[in-house]
Amino acid sequence: MVSPIIFYDIPSTLSVNAWSPNTWKTRYALNIKGVAYKTEWVEYPDIEALAKKIGAPPTGVKADGISPSYTLPIINDPNTGKVVSDSFLIAEYLDATYPGGTTLFPPGTKPLMAALETGVVGGIGSILPYQLAVSCYILNPSSEKYFRETREATYGKKIEEFSPAGAQRDAHWAEAKKTIAAVDEWLSKNGGGKFVMGNTATYADGILGGWLTWIKVVNGENSAVWKDFASWHKGRWGTYITNLQPYATVL
Repeated sequence: MVSPIIFYDIPSTLSVNAWSPNTWKTRYALNIKGVAYKTEWVEYPDIEALAKKIGAPPTGVKADGISPSYTLPIINDPNTGKVVSDSFLIAEYLDATYPGGTTLFPPGTKPLMAALETGVVGGIGSILPYQLAVSCYILNPSSEKYFRETREATYGKKIEEFSPAGAQRDAHWAEAKKTIAAVDEWLSKNGGGKFVMGNTATYADGILGGWLTWIKVVNGENSAVWKDFASWHKGRWGTYITNLQPYATVL
């Protein structure tokens, strides 16, 4: 009997709990692949200790350029004993280990999906400071403290100064509307399909869906911010996220 994969995610104060774009990529991948899994929620200050305990590899180095950095998502597969970090590597593992069900990476598409990630992040790059600030406010106390301290150290200013309300923030959103138009243009070439690569969901939807879901959930589905973003490019983004809902289950 197959045991559920343990998927480690970061909790929040939101009713859906899941919010992080990087962990949403893995959640979408698990749901699209259709493998059994369960979520264990880990606050930011506890991630490193957990990773070391279960043998999860680091995903980079800290600001000192030496110390290993541990991040989520991580999966722990009791069926194989494998522990995998990084959303792209997790998706590769799922395809290799569980070849049944939907293929996350159709043959020859990995380079294109890596490029898609770069394009999506670039497309919303101007609003990332705003998104980081809003994300800080939906975290539980221990994670909020950690998130605030680490992001403020990186940016050299207070969270409240990342994207202050007014002309600067408005300019950030106007820029994002222009830059993400490139992704809209790419999707217009998929034959009218519901997902990135047509009518079958793949890991490309984990990538795009993860970043867009982050915008939706931290601002709120009924917020003016999300409603405005969802309406861009003839409603492309709102329709896309609606189509992706069957794969947005939080287990």
